[in-house]
Amino acid sequence: MLHSISGTMTHHAYGKTNFEREKASGAGSLDQDYSVGIDPASGVFFNSDYRRHEDLKEMLDSNKDNLKLEAMKRIIGMIAKGRDASSLFPAVVKNVVSKNIELKKLVYSYLERYAEEKEDLALLSISTFQRALKEPNQLIRAGALRVLSGIRVSMIAPIVMIAIRDAAADMSPYVRKTAAHAIPKLYSLDNDTKPELIVIIEKLLADRTVLVIGSAVMAFTKVCPERVDLIHKVYLKLCALLGDVDEWGQVIIVNMLTRYARTQFTDPCKNDKDNGDRAFYDSESEASDKENTPTLDPDHRLLLRSARPLLQSRNAAVVMAVAQMYHHIGPKSETIAAVKALVRLLRSNPEVQELVLKTILTMTVTRKGAFDVYLKSFFVRTSDSTRIKLLKLNILTNIANESNISIILRELETYISSYDDDFVAATIQAIGRCACFITAVTDTCLSGLVTLLSNKNEVVVAESVVVIKRLLQTQAANPKEIIQQMIRLLDSIDVAQARASIIWLLGEHCRDIPTASNVLKRAAKSFSNEEDIVKLQVLNLAVKLYISDKEQYDLLCQYIFNLSKYDQNYDIRDRARLLRNFIDNPSNKLAASAAKIFLSCKPAPTYRTSEESDLYQLGSLSHSINSKANGYEPLPPWPEVAPPNVREVEPAQVVSTQSEAKLEKIFHSWETESSSELSEEAEGSGESDESSESDNKSSSSDEHTSSSSDSSSGDEDDEDEEEEEEEEDSSLETEEGDNVILTEPEAEKLFDNVPQKKTEKSNLDLLLDLEMNDQNFGGGPILTPSLGGFLSPVTSVTNNVQAIQVVPSVDIPIKTSEVLNRINGKGLSISYRFTRNPHLFSPSMVNLNLVFTNSTSEEISDIRVGEKTLSPGMSVHEFACITSLNPNSSLPGTLGIDFNDSLHPANLQIISSLGSSNICLKPDVGELLRPVTMSEEYFLKEQIKLKGMNEHVGIVSCKETNLKQKIYQAANLGLCPSHDNDLRFAGQTLTSSSLVLVSATRKDVEVTITVNCEKLVLGSMLLNTLKSVLQ
Repeated sequence: MLHSISGTMTHHAYGKTNFEREKASGAGSLDQDYSVGIDPASGVFFNSDYRRHEDLKEMLDSNKDNLKLEAMKRIIGMIAKGRDASSLFPAVVKNVVSKNIELKKLVYSYLERYAEEKEDLALLSISTFQRALKEPNQLIRAGALRVLSGIRVSMIAPIVMIAIRDAAADMSPYVRKTAAHAIPKLYSLDNDTKPELIVIIEKLLADRTVLVIGSAVMAFTKVCPERVDLIHKVYLKLCALLGDVDEWGQVIIVNMLTRYARTQFTDPCKNDKDNGDRAFYDSESEASDKENTPTLDPDHRLLLRSARPLLQSRNAAVVMAVAQMYHHIGPKSETIAAVKALVRLLRSNPEVQELVLKTILTMTVTRKGAFDVYLKSFFVRTSDSTRIKLLKLNILTNIANESNISIILRELETYISSYDDDFVAATIQAIGRCACFITAVTDTCLSGLVTLLSNKNEVVVAESVVVIKRLLQTQAANPKEIIQQMIRLLDSIDVAQARASIIWLLGEHCRDIPTASNVLKRAAKSFSNEEDIVKLQVLNLAVKLYISDKEQYDLLCQYIFNLSKYDQNYDIRDRARLLRNFIDNPSNKLAASAAKIFLSCKPAPTYRTSEESDLYQLGSLSHSINSKANGYEPLPPWPEVAPPNVREVEPAQVVSTQSEAKLEKIFHSWETESSSELSEEAEGSGESDESSESDNKSSSSDEHTSSSSDSSSGDEDDEDEEEEEEEEDSSLETEEGDNVILTEPEAEKLFDNVPQKKTEKSNLDLLLDLEMNDQNFGGGPILTPSLGGFLSPVTSVTNNVQAIQVVPSVDIPIKTSEVLNRINGKGLSISYRFTRNPHLFSPSMVNLNLVFTNSTSEEISDIRVGEKTLSPGMSVHEFACITSLNPNSSLPGTLGIDFNDSLHPANLQIISSLGSSNICLKPDVGELLRPVTMSEEYFLKEQIKLKGMNEHVGIVSCKETNLKQKIYQAANLGLCPSHDNDLRFAGQTLTSSSLVLVSATRKDVEVTITVNCEKLVLGSMLLNTLKSVLQ
């Protein structure tokens, strides 16, 4: 629309419109008429409103829709540029009855903007708006409701209420969303409508469309935030749909659920151990989660898990909302999840940076260790504004500890040479804070600050004096030498605050400084020319010296007090009048207690800034300005005892032990059927693949051969499918003759239990083991045309086979991941897991076990793979087509993917009777390997070959005793001959059979991990995975 507006404005500027040409061809010209009737003495030539928008008014009064449409585009363009177009309201409002849909949209957009300013004229069109609420076009209905609710006249509140009630039941979700936005407007116009509005809000909260949910929650927070009983009914739905709502709705829902959690759950930080020092990428295994995860209410845990994926949102407001939720209602050990997301936002524009830094500054007060890893992200850049620089300095001093203080001090030292005086002063203050908090560097900081006293920049000198004064108050070092050096610089310092600080320090330690009398004499000589703050400290110094030696300083003190008696500033006169009582009357009570009053130890100053307070909710306006803003509601306190759970929970489907045994039999029969199908397909395609066996790794040849085999054996497949359906029906019959329906919870439980049960190997499994031991699956085919057939020498290959032996996988993953949920799949959901077994079609393929679940009430048929989007070198062997999937049941499938030793995802299209859906299968780096073993001598020999850039080393702190199991879980590796504290593992990449050597050496709690691999990226990613698992 803006493009058409700009084009219209350009056309109007450089060419005449049809209206102008018709006007120019008329009998008389309006310009000529006006030019004759103007009196120059009236001054209308200097009036900016003279014939203002006259051409637009005439175009709006025309009978041609194209002229009206062009005029409205120009008017909307004026509004977009911030120009006032309210004078055109009478001419625009007349066109609200137009039959042109495009024109009516623009008129409604104009009326939404100026309906509040021109209430009387807008009231004349209420009947038109009411008729528009029945229009078949949803945009017209929504626009009419938006304009009607924007008229701020209390007498039409009943009309607006009826319109909102009807719109809340509209078939269009866009109209229902508009009704939710109109509710707060009506409530602010008439508070008596609250009971009726609550009923409408409850109805909108139960809406199943994600387009409406965010607006409904917004209306809830504006009208009735105290009615938490309305959220009880939809709590689970809000958590489930949180990722599907628009970004604006996500912010609203997260903030509302944060307040809801503060009233319905107990504080999780009471018994939570702070694991802020833990790295961000931590092990996600069930064992570590049980150790580090505090006990939370299941609904509380559900909220945190539902919001966690939003930390990867591209919208900064969404990330900030989730981060503040983790800070306010999450355990301290889980706040680490929001840390990296906040650091990522520091790459945004300066406005976002400032808000994020304020949030991080508040979080560092209680969670310092969480930001240690990202220390360099808070280093100041020359392009940063002064405000951002100061925030980063405060964060650096907050996260400083004995391990990183040397890095921070070196960084702060470079900031002192900056041209920004405010930033330099703040840097010196930051050095003082570090010296105060960390006693190990106090002497170093003090010596550095003392050297700054000879700096040419007086701002540096003045701030150094002030900071040294604060440090000496903490009794961190012997002040005598430092004060004497500062006294020597007193005459060269002109900044009043610095001079006052030196004199104050001298007064505090006047008994130990022999040159104090000389300083007082020089101060008395220049007393009349000093600043007020310096005069006050001179008076204090005089009294302190008088108390220590009355005879020596009596006359000097009298002279200074006489000067103060006639000073222009009344503060100086009042201070002199007060302190004279300690000198003139030695017998009074004040003089007797003078030493206790003036020479006592003063408390050390606090270094906590007001911006670090946790008084306000993070991300709110009050937190940004560090002051309570109008309309701010503080977070409710945690309840001591959690209220009873009244949230609606779906009843869990319990599977009996008999049904579990039957399901295991069903699953075993499905596996054998699917493996037999794959073997038949492999045999059927073997004849057609002999000619292209050398190009077996290319995806194009795979697709060609699979399609040719499918076409050649179509009739046989139909017969096989009929037989398989009969076998499946018979296998689903129980001993009592009943049919077993495999529901989604049963399928999930099936995945968890079946792999753990040890079963006897079939003939096919024994044959696979024999092939693995004989051919090594990675030594490369011996019979190839390029090697000369049967008579080609195979010495190197046989040597590798003898030295490297393939072993079965030790750890079989049982964790499933959902790749297609039932919402995006229109009722069909798909989950998968890595089996770590070789695929029958090709040993270079990763074997994935898929489970298809039908969540609908109708049968799903013809489930198969459609288009494939793969990176070069990747190939896919499709699963067997599923002809029929009964309602509320599940069926497995086997999929083979050759990732070509890369981490590029495989994007597949799943086609069924419901339509098509896209899935993305991402490989884990540990699943791209096959386990092998070798002798210790051969291991060390190959490890020496893979040095330099092919070697990746990392050190982690690990208290885990069973390192083998952790490494087996992370990567599909085999164990080589090892020692107690020196473990060796080996593997080969599936496609290129490149060696991957892993060694783990333990020394106390530190574990050194070394990964040697020809593929640099794969080796680096494997090292990161092992480090995250062991930490």
